[in-house]
Amino acid sequence: MPKLTTAAERDQARPTMRVVLLTMDHHVSSAAARAAAGLRQQLPGLVFTTHTAAAWRDDESALHACREDIATADLVICTMLFMEDHFLPVLDALQARRMQCDAMVCIMSAPPVMQLTRMGKFSMDAQSGGLMGLLKRLRPSQKESDGKKAPQATAGAKQMAMLRRLPKFLRFIPGTAQDVRVFFLVMQYWLAGSQENMSSMVQLLVQRYAAGPREKLRTLARPGDVLEYPEVGVYHPRMKGRIAHDARLLPGAKDASKPRVGLLLLRSYLLAGNAGHYDAVITALEEKGLQVIPAFASGLDARPAIEQFFQSEGRSRIDALVSLTGFSLVGGPAYNDASAAETVLTQLDVPYLAAHPVEFQSLDQWGASSRGLLPVENTIMVAIPELDGSTGPMVFGGRAGAEGTTCHGCERACTFSAAQQAQDMFTCAERTTMLASRVERLVSLRRKKQAERKLAVVVFNFPPNAGAVGTAAYLSVFESLFNTLKSLAAEGYQVELPSSVDDLRDRLLHGNAMQYGMQANVHHRIPASQHVQQERWLHEIEAQWGPAPGKHLTDGQHLMVLGVQLGQVLVAVQPGFGYEGDPMRLLFESGFAPTHAFSAFYRYLREDFKADAVLHFGTHGALEFMPGKQAGLSGKCWPDRLIADLPNVYLYASNNPSEGALAKRRSAATLVSYLTPTVSESGLYKELLDIKQSLDRWRQMEQATSEERQLLVELLHQQALSLSLKVPESHEGSLDWIQSLQEQLLEIEYTLIPEGMHVVGQLPTPAQRLATLKAMAKAMSLEQDDVLEQLVQGASEAELRKTLLQLPESQQTSLTKLIETHRLLQEDHETRGLLRALDGRYTPPAPAGDLMRMPEVLPTGRNLHGLDPFRLPTTFAVMEGRRQADRLLQRYADDGSGYPETVAMVLWGTDNLKSEGGPMAQAMALMGMQPRFDTYGRLAGASLVPLAELGRPRIDVVITLSGIFRDLLPLQIRMLAEASYLAASADEPEDMNFVRKHALAFMAEHGGTMETASLRVFGNAEGAYGANVNHLVDSSCWENEDELGNAFTQRKGFAYGREGRPVRNNTVLQSTLASVSLTYQNLDSVELGVTSIDTYFDTLGGISRAVLQAKHQQDGNAAVAPPVYIGDQTQGAGVVRSLNEQVALETRTRMLNPKWHESMLQHGYEGVRQIEAHLTNTMGWSATTGQVQPWVYQQLAQTFMLDPVMRERLAKLNPTASAKVAHRLLEASRRQYWKPDAETLNALLQAGEELEDRLEGVQQGVLA
Repeated sequence: MPKLTTAAERDQARPTMRVVLLTMDHHVSSAAARAAAGLRQQLPGLVFTTHTAAAWRDDESALHACREDIATADLVICTMLFMEDHFLPVLDALQARRMQCDAMVCIMSAPPVMQLTRMGKFSMDAQSGGLMGLLKRLRPSQKESDGKKAPQATAGAKQMAMLRRLPKFLRFIPGTAQDVRVFFLVMQYWLAGSQENMSSMVQLLVQRYAAGPREKLRTLARPGDVLEYPEVGVYHPRMKGRIAHDARLLPGAKDASKPRVGLLLLRSYLLAGNAGHYDAVITALEEKGLQVIPAFASGLDARPAIEQFFQSEGRSRIDALVSLTGFSLVGGPAYNDASAAETVLTQLDVPYLAAHPVEFQSLDQWGASSRGLLPVENTIMVAIPELDGSTGPMVFGGRAGAEGTTCHGCERACTFSAAQQAQDMFTCAERTTMLASRVERLVSLRRKKQAERKLAVVVFNFPPNAGAVGTAAYLSVFESLFNTLKSLAAEGYQVELPSSVDDLRDRLLHGNAMQYGMQANVHHRIPASQHVQQERWLHEIEAQWGPAPGKHLTDGQHLMVLGVQLGQVLVAVQPGFGYEGDPMRLLFESGFAPTHAFSAFYRYLREDFKADAVLHFGTHGALEFMPGKQAGLSGKCWPDRLIADLPNVYLYASNNPSEGALAKRRSAATLVSYLTPTVSESGLYKELLDIKQSLDRWRQMEQATSEERQLLVELLHQQALSLSLKVPESHEGSLDWIQSLQEQLLEIEYTLIPEGMHVVGQLPTPAQRLATLKAMAKAMSLEQDDVLEQLVQGASEAELRKTLLQLPESQQTSLTKLIETHRLLQEDHETRGLLRALDGRYTPPAPAGDLMRMPEVLPTGRNLHGLDPFRLPTTFAVMEGRRQADRLLQRYADDGSGYPETVAMVLWGTDNLKSEGGPMAQAMALMGMQPRFDTYGRLAGASLVPLAELGRPRIDVVITLSGIFRDLLPLQIRMLAEASYLAASADEPEDMNFVRKHALAFMAEHGGTMETASLRVFGNAEGAYGANVNHLVDSSCWENEDELGNAFTQRKGFAYGREGRPVRNNTVLQSTLASVSLTYQNLDSVELGVTSIDTYFDTLGGISRAVLQAKHQQDGNAAVAPPVYIGDQTQGAGVVRSLNEQVALETRTRMLNPKWHESMLQHGYEGVRQIEAHLTNTMGWSATTGQVQPWVYQQLAQTFMLDPVMRERLAKLNPTASAKVAHRLLEASRRQYWKPDAETLNALLQAGEELEDRLEGVQQGVLA
């Protein structure tokens, strides 16, 4: 053989060995790159390449490069590939290469990936016992890590000890055991993933498995022992060696005068030498005068670090805890243990903030995005940590962009250079500074004495000019605020306490309001010149609202801050959005900005009043709905600009997880939950009682003469007609209608209604507790009213035990829950929760939902969260969704039709979070689909239910999403989009698959692909919210009903496909709407009816109007409006009603029912506002569907406006809202939704004029 004489010849003769590493994200990429450089020197011909799922998830070129490298790889290493989105794009390539390469090693990944492991004689797919058993023991266990007291030796520590022992034990066992030993050594190298360990890991695999011409490299490989680093330790960039066991080695550790902040870091980043983003946070916190203890623990369980460095003898050594890991406190991307986290956080009892880097995109991509975080980031890094009780989620760093790219997340516009490697983590300087400021303000709040604190309490006024100052969902604001002020004074706050609730209300609503022509007392006037000098983003505001001071809350020379100062507490009124006629244009819209008044308001609280904290009082305000990213806000996002570093506590309704999540994620709020009103059965009243008495007599007249029975039949028929109950026009013939009439009365009598509004600091009365417990017992199918009465009367649990033990086990469990509920209803946790949050303490997490279904919402006074998005819909929800789908189809058939071909359905975030995903599961069931979960039980997509099993056609479902559903449930959007695509693609007869039938028809008419033709999930564009129908109705600024349908289509015409990105597609939307057979939405809350809030007619009413318009375009004058159905899941098994029936039921059980409206009016001013809102929402249904009966308006007019005593009462309590009631009834008449007779109309006009005169008199006084 000739001697090689040149370098080129020697290089050509060297064997090439390609080693490919596939992992989840970039945090080891730099360590791997440095290891690759060393390996090229030591093992000539070896090429070590790293690919990350974070790169290939949204980059086709990155995926193509990865697959090409797999196809030629000699050695493949896979790790941290847990999610289907990450491994499915490369799974077939791995499978194809598995038997062709020298070895494939798959560790710490999903089972489909792990099973591809093939190392010598060891093949993972052949393992069903020994090794798999060991791996399961290494997987974190919920049971092991749970418990009331955090264990000193956690499950993670035990597992790591086992991992270290196994290779030593296997060393002496010949055969396949040696391959198994290498497998566990690879895990050890990876978990201690420094550059040196990465190099040794590759060398170990080369030494054992290099084959063929590559076998020569075995002799060159020199793997070192696993370099061990502390499993639990501290880190600091200025500390010798950077990593240590002992916190006393940290810089400044001996200075006990400074407040301490505990910082949790990911060990893998530190070992990889990729900690630049951590270093910046440490420096920023230290520059705020804080002593920082940056600590880490292995295994994604932070408790060992907390126990060792942040606690001493069970007491906290820190003033705040900040996690920079991007994961839950106990767990990682594969699981979490919120209960264990809550235990240790409760022991610490300090604020807990969860900040995160952007892992799956670069900083410039995040900065340019209107969405902010990607779905997987939003779920893993925000939603899951919230289950632990984390607050203030925010980005602090991420990967730098490519050379020359610029991040536009804030006004700094950072441009990345070649020195900033795209694989390394980089700090976002603006976000890091904000994080440090927020931590410093929380620590300062915690350390400041109550007597020295200044507190701003913000109340709301929406819609403006409607008598709505100081209103919130389910909450009697002024009574609650008065009680809160008393509690603050008792705690030592300097509060000038009003003499009464009325005094407080009068000071805020009146005061000097007349002098300045404002809706409330003017606390402070900001000169326009001062605003121009101080407003940092003046040019953005002026671009939208014109020169300062604008037109809102101004006299032309000043901006007004409305409110009243009570000592060191300022009660301030949040300004409106600005678009009184069209306020939803502002929400999330790109390019929009808050008004001059709105921005000046929050600047005043921060810089002039110098509040130590702000308390937003009730559900909900406008701050969190200001323009900006949906999650992972940047310095350009208005909510972040406005709240800045001001500690934000938010009193929030316990049944609203979705909007509460927005408040947490977009305004850095710590939520403190308050209970919704107690509930009771509606009962009967006035003429309804008369009918019941007549029915009672009818049942007792079996022996009466036919003449007597006939007279009573006539009376019953006349009574029913007078109240517009459903009876035939004539009472002649069959008397089956009497049974139907009796059923109608029973439904009215036993419907649950809320009793007034909730008052913070005021416990429910015994009667209210009993009514609520009975309703809960009925929902549990528990008939033990006598036991509940004993309980409320004071019987002890011991006295009830005898009864308890006689019940079946399931009923024992239910009754035990009711006993605990009763105990908690007698305790004020809400005031305590507010005081704790304002003291800068840990606010424990709580699930959000309805008390009727979820007693776990008690105790209130805790930090609300939703459910784990990976688990929705739950198994229970899937079963319930099928039942709901069957009920809807049966109701449609009972009304004289067969199967509907297309159902238009509205999905809200709130209802889905409260019901574990019930409504989305119903949509899936209608299509004959079911959710598909991966091996970790996380939502992964959709799958078909075979037609043979389904037993009916697949129903086409066009879905309208709320903006909050879009924000909070991106994984579920993709599931629904995949479901419609799979159904349309299924090779099934068109008469058994309406999704396919309509998709093929669309393609025949318009061309295109099945991907486009099967689009069925619609909503707003990213960054937009709402259909705007409700605000058009409220402002009365529309001429004909088609304007409402056009507004819906314009706002909701964006289709979400399988990738979850919205693209406007009105063609598919119009085609699908034209085929709609019925429109539908679920009602999941006792507290809310379809006439309680305007969002129901905004979405369901909006799509119903849009369907009629689409049918008109297709069928002309032959078009018929679709029936509108409401699925009421609030009681028993549930029932499907027509919209007509639902509005009638709510009108009778609420608005016309003295039990309801008197319970509202006992709260005075706010109660009148609630009555007006119900009327406006009722007219919204007339405007969008035409399915409200005229008698509704007639009886509402008689009850509230034509009764002079009631009219005077309303006018005294809230003159603005009472005048609006009269105007709304007249508007409904003008739009011909009812036709009052001349006498009624004249009386109503006169009543309206009287109320307007009263209101004008007030306004004239203002002008004078």
